[in-house]
Amino acid sequence: MGEMNHKLPFKEKIAYGFGDLASVLYWQTFMLYFTFFYTDVFLIPASAAATMFLVSRLWDGFNDPIMGMVADRTKTRWGKFRPYLLWLCVPFAVMGVLTFTVPDFDLTGKMIWAYVTFILIMMLYTGINIPYTALLGVISPDSNERTTVSSIKFIFAFGAGIIVSATLLPMVKGLGGGNDAKGWQLSFVVYGAAAIVFFLITFFGTKERVQPPKNQTHSIKKDLYELVTNGPWLILLATTITFILFVAVRSSVTAHYFKYVIGSQEVTLPFIQSKTYTFETLVSAFNTIGQIASLIGVTLVSWFARHVGKKKAFISIFLIAIISTASFYFLSAQQIGLIFFFQITGSLTGGPLSVLLWAMYADTADYAEWKRGRRTTGLVFSASTMSQKFGWAFGAFVALNLMSRVGFKANQAQSQESLKGLILLFSLIPAGMGVLSIILSLFYPLNEKRVKEMGAELESRRQKE
Repeated sequence: MGEMNHKLPFKEKIAYGFGDLASVLYWQTFMLYFTFFYTDVFLIPASAAATMFLVSRLWDGFNDPIMGMVADRTKTRWGKFRPYLLWLCVPFAVMGVLTFTVPDFDLTGKMIWAYVTFILIMMLYTGINIPYTALLGVISPDSNERTTVSSIKFIFAFGAGIIVSATLLPMVKGLGGGNDAKGWQLSFVVYGAAAIVFFLITFFGTKERVQPPKNQTHSIKKDLYELVTNGPWLILLATTITFILFVAVRSSVTAHYFKYVIGSQEVTLPFIQSKTYTFETLVSAFNTIGQIASLIGVTLVSWFARHVGKKKAFISIFLIAIISTASFYFLSAQQIGLIFFFQITGSLTGGPLSVLLWAMYADTADYAEWKRGRRTTGLVFSASTMSQKFGWAFGAFVALNLMSRVGFKANQAQSQESLKGLILLFSLIPAGMGVLSIILSLFYPLNEKRVKEMGAELESRRQKE
């Protein structure tokens, strides 16, 4: 079977991308605004929110491999992974509304509500997102096609990021009419309805083409053993955890950084009269510009990776993102121009990193099949998203605990120590995580030549079967 036979229809690549448009309406909210929502709208202490994040996310992270193994063992007329988009899209949207509902309870009642809804929304996110992500590994046997699909997936992801960054806080304000709690709840009625439609587009518009070897038998023990002895996957796992820490620590305090460090600012733009902008406007513009820059980076990364290789592309652009992030430590609140400039350079290079990581995970699934004759695509991707969740859990935990230790008090003027802590969490601390991630990635062994050789041998085996 020639390589041209593996080319996917463009409309199928687009249909696959809609799944991330749905998922990232929620994930981007979790990354950018969950800590802000719980401290400044839901009104629970930062330290209590930190513990809740850690406990809930660790529990949720352990569910990921379980969901991956369940998906690998699913057999329906729609395939292994696609059915979950159909089955879970409505429950997921409903739980999103409940999660962003602020009940009229005392602190104990609020904490119970927060724990229950937070755990359930993340379990449903796992149930729908693990199969969706694993679908990338079986949509085509061709590594370059999967990289292209991964790029389109993240174009839609950053498109959703732009939507959240540009619309969520203004929509909360508009729909709430001065009542932020009501605004958050109604905003997720809107997002939930959109997510249902987007997931269904992916379900109806895609196919599963790569099947496990016909003689493969199911064994949880064998699946787990082969995962933890898959060297390239282990290196990628450690790289992903530290990369997510790089993203999550900073994202967890973005809204706080603008509210308490930057505040309202008078901004002069070319050909436009000077005007004072609120922190809500500035943080929405900051996040939106970052998402647009990331989107541009994603459109270019496939071409760049094809020429230099995924690993070299990852390291070179990550270095620029780290330097851009560290630069915020040296900027004052009045240097709005430079603040936005380094957001653009950091996002242009930081955004595409996820594209490369997920494309490399598909290669590690090929590696496992090539080396031992067993394919567990769902488990490979689910254990990988587990690393995302662990990274995000620890990132939010570190950020909220440090905020609490330096005296952070919601909706009040902050002490100098608290302000310095926010600045560190927004700059040098995530930059240090990024450096560690690059060091780990240096040990990743699957270069483009080896991936091509594995692909050719696997193709030969499948033809014989």
